[in-house]
Amino acid sequence: MKMFRTLAAACAVSLLALGAVQSHAQPAQAGKDSATTPDYVPHTGQAGKDVVWVPTQDALVQRMLDMAKVTKEDKLVDLGSGDGRTVIAAAKRGLTARGIEYNPDLVTLSQRNAAAEGVADRARFERGDIFESDFKEATVVTLFLLPELNLRLRPILLDMKPGTRVVSNTFTMDDWTPDETAVLAENCVNFCRAHFWVVPAKVGGTWRLGDGDLRLSQTFQMLEGTLTRAGKALPITEARMRGSEISFVADGRRYTGTVAEGRMSGRSEGAGQAQEWQATRGAN
Repeated sequence: MKMFRTLAAACAVSLLALGAVQSHAQPAQAGKDSATTPDYVPHTGQAGKDVVWVPTQDALVQRMLDMAKVTKEDKLVDLGSGDGRTVIAAAKRGLTARGIEYNPDLVTLSQRNAAAEGVADRARFERGDIFESDFKEATVVTLFLLPELNLRLRPILLDMKPGTRVVSNTFTMDDWTPDETAVLAENCVNFCRAHFWVVPAKVGGTWRLGDGDLRLSQTFQMLEGTLTRAGKALPITEARMRGSEISFVADGRRYTGTVAEGRMSGRSEGAGQAQEWQATRGAN
């Protein structure tokens, strides 16, 4: 409730500073306040299922898509898609994009907006509860939700395919540290920050690396551990995941590689020499 009140208060400030903009909420009454009429315009700060809704500013939408380095091959899903602006912006870049929104009026409005922008063939909207919806096909997930909702989503996101990109307007994932954070420095009053994560492959445990054992402890994308050879355990440093990519330093060599189906492979460099390396998952 505290975060709900915080966001609601910020909405009021936004309204005073920016004027009325589009919004997201509980189903509206029929008539001019319903998307069944062509002049329907929702209002910033109106209550929704789990949170009041404030639209992501267009400049931040573009920054979020840039942070995710989206391409036409990506499939984007926006959780709590509101008036559809993020999905439509992605579709304009050639992506296949889908919005999940609880408010049926906003779903209708989004469909109308996508048709007006000429991207209805690539921008799809559906009414649904984000916690009951299946979006595992996404390679990019965008959201503007409160921290407690992000935390409820976090285990779902972490179970998605390694390399899936997640971008959140303003709010973080608690102790899952963002891989990148960007702030709009100009033409932005409130909610000007975006956080970006890449879903890491799960690599915790023991791996057989050449004649040694690589033991990894994983906290989200960050790794700790040792490389043991000839009975000597050497600590690894600078160790992390970025999707299915792994990097760490051990015994004076920098290891980089990729993880897939219980195997790691890549290159290590040190003392002026480079060599290939492979590791297989062992008994944990």
